[in-house]
Amino acid sequence: MLIYEMKLEGTKQQYGRLDEAIRTGRFIRNSIIRAWINREVNSRNEAYKYCKVLADNPEFPWAKQLNSQARQAHAERAWAAIERFFLNCKAKIKGKKGYPKFKKYQVRASVEYKTSGWKLSNDRKYLTFSDKFQAGTFRLWGSRDLHYYQLKQIKRVRVVRRHDGYYVQFLINHSRKETKKLCNKQIGIDVGLNHFYTDSFGNKVDNPRFLRKGERRIKKLQRRLSRTEKGSSNRTKARNRLGRAHLKVSRRRNDWVCKLAQRVIQSNDLVAIENLKVRNMVKNHCLAKSINDAAWYKFREWLEYFGSIYGVKVIAVDPKYTSQNCSSCGEKVVKTLSTRTHNCPHCSYIGDRDENAAINILSAALEQLKTTLGHRESHASGENPLCLAVETPLSKGTRRKRKPS
Repeated sequence: MLIYEMKLEGTKQQYGRLDEAIRTGRFIRNSIIRAWINREVNSRNEAYKYCKVLADNPEFPWAKQLNSQARQAHAERAWAAIERFFLNCKAKIKGKKGYPKFKKYQVRASVEYKTSGWKLSNDRKYLTFSDKFQAGTFRLWGSRDLHYYQLKQIKRVRVVRRHDGYYVQFLINHSRKETKKLCNKQIGIDVGLNHFYTDSFGNKVDNPRFLRKGERRIKKLQRRLSRTEKGSSNRTKARNRLGRAHLKVSRRRNDWVCKLAQRVIQSNDLVAIENLKVRNMVKNHCLAKSINDAAWYKFREWLEYFGSIYGVKVIAVDPKYTSQNCSSCGEKVVKTLSTRTHNCPHCSYIGDRDENAAINILSAALEQLKTTLGHRESHASGENPLCLAVETPLSKGTRRKRKPS
């Protein structure tokens, strides 16, 4: 699906009603989690039915004010957390399995509607919420044009609250496909901290370090927040200023990574990257801030997204020994993290450490692709490889009926 996001412009009273809808959605989710813990809900269908039980309960009159399909959407969120916990237990992953927790109040929160509870104006510039919270009509601010899509293509409408206002996200049922000319180029990418990435051609992209650049202002706002009194209006204002500063950093980073990934996909026919476990890498407290600021995982997500749109293969390979092996002779050359030059004593090849790793990543991706294609071709004919050694049974039509004894 496509997700178009726009900002909602309304009055303070309307924003307060949206807060009530968001709080009610959180109540529905937490109630289903509690019912699952008490073994009152054991399936997704029972979670849907429990929404009706909450709405009919006179002790919770606010639950009935939320749209019925919105209640179901939050029931799906609760059951998704439960299913994820069961899958992690079944896979026997190490560490915590992600036991479902109760959501508490957060500034960034959302409420989700399906096909009812909202209405778009004819000019697609106003959005009206028709549930019993009576939030009213909001003006839409954004650069997206909804006239290209039919109303039946909009499957869900999500209201998101952030530090700088309220936004609406339209989930549109549309498959995006773009055409791209072949450029006969294959690239391997090795991400790093000194440079954002180094490709197999030796090109380097500087690391923008958005968090480092905005860290001085963030620290200043954090000190101001710590001086305010808890529960005061000044503390709320200071918290919003700090939240907006973090939003600016994250938006700049995401925008830069998105545009860079699109350029990489448009200029290559195959992209090879490392299958890095960023969650494990940030356990190193000396490098955790720099790794999070680099946004390697977000870069990979955008590469895979644009790769599916433009028809470009994005292959993630095992990062094991990509920096140690020599790209010329294949021998292993042990290096520390501070050694930035690859000097092979076996073949006398000298080159940049990251460029050598990028070449190894591309070679591993091509070998992986070759093995995958060869495996597909070997079973393309559909022949049974054991047909000469094992007698194939006759079909039902050719079997003879046994004579009665």
